Amino acid sequence: MCCALRSGFCLLTQHPSAMSDRQADVIGFVGGIGSGKSAVAKWVGDRLGGVVIDADAAGHRALDRPEVQERIREEFGPDVFDEGGHVIRSRLAARVFGGGEPERAARRRLEQIVHPVIGRDLEQRIAEAGRTTGLILLDAAVMLEADWRSVCDAVVYVDVPLETRQQRVQATRGWSVNELKQREASQWPLDAKRRAADVMIDNSESLESAGQQFLTWYEDWRRTHHTGGGRSPS
Repeated sequence: MCCALRSGFCLLTQHPSAMSDRQADVIGFVGGIGSGKSAVAKWVGDRLGGVVIDADAAGHRALDRPEVQERIREEFGPDVFDEGGHVIRSRLAARVFGGGEPERAARRRLEQIVHPVIGRDLEQRIAEAGRTTGLILLDAAVMLEADWRSVCDAVVYVDVPLETRQQRVQATRGWSVNELKQREASQWPLDAKRRAADVMIDNSESLESAGQQFLTWYEDWRRTHHTGGGRSPS
């Protein structure tokens, strides 16, 4: 991995665009839980007129689809549903998050059910957004694990120290340190995410600082990687 520090961000290995004929740039955001990648994506979208696509929201929509609910009921039983037939996400999470082999096996089964549905949802929303904007920001915690990297032209890793992330998730989600460890055990190691990204942005200070790092990198990236014919962000 070639890494050159510049203006607070770190340039990592570059990946060729998998969708070079698309007009809009699609930039994916990954990072550790509590790294603030959603907030950075929103900050950038607000300033550049980009569209933020939230993979977590796509996951919620997937759980509301009858065909997905049917398969979840077959795999995990009726006790992960409420009286109205909706998935109780906390109960389902208790089955699939953790470091043990039973949890890992259950998580693999759940991913086989929902990831293809989420992926199709994201592709559709990217196609729709590309008609109206030149910049799409894909906020997807498990982008790399689910193999959604191919829909992105570049991936940004948002870096924050563990202690800071622990404080954030405790304040915003009520998670314990152990809960954070269990959730992160279900994702790629952070070092692997860094290596898979095109650039690393430090979000340990202010949101504006992280956003400005993105703007500096993105300006360079468009100049050196954009193939022409695309719509400039407004």
